[in-house]
Amino acid sequence: MTTARTTTHPRASRRRAWWREDRGSASSEIVLFTPLLVMLLVFVAVVVHRGVDARLRINDVAHQAARAASLERTSTRAASQARSTATAALASAGVACQAVTVDVAAAGLRPGGTVTVTVSCEVDLGDALVLGAGRKRLSATAIEPVDTWRSTTEAMAATGRSGR
Repeated sequence: MTTARTTTHPRASRRRAWWREDRGSASSEIVLFTPLLVMLLVFVAVVVHRGVDARLRINDVAHQAARAASLERTSTRAASQARSTATAALASAGVACQAVTVDVAAAGLRPGGTVTVTVSCEVDLGDALVLGAGRKRLSATAIEPVDTWRSTTEAMAATGRSGR
């Protein structure tokens, strides 16, 4: 029995060896995947920044609403002023809330007391749906003191002066 011997051209065998060689494959993989990883990291950074920015703005709005409420003389006016200040501050800060809730705890507004305002807002992060960050409920609480040296409503009524 004779065996047929196949001869291949030396260049063809070198090409096949070069094609199957793994040297340099890690470099090409890095070159292909690095832009995708950078884009993903930038996207995550933008989403995190938007969340942190919205939280800071909600905190600021709560402080503004609590300060406005602490300047009022009655609990009903304090609650009304806190709500109007919160909605105006949210609009000027550029925070797009789906539902805003303003809770005011002002017991009597006596001098030296405190006013507590909690602002809750449902922020829409619609362009970040890829990471599952559609809507997020943010809330902030601020406590402001009522001026210790201001006169009370009863003292103003006794002297004949009117409040705000």
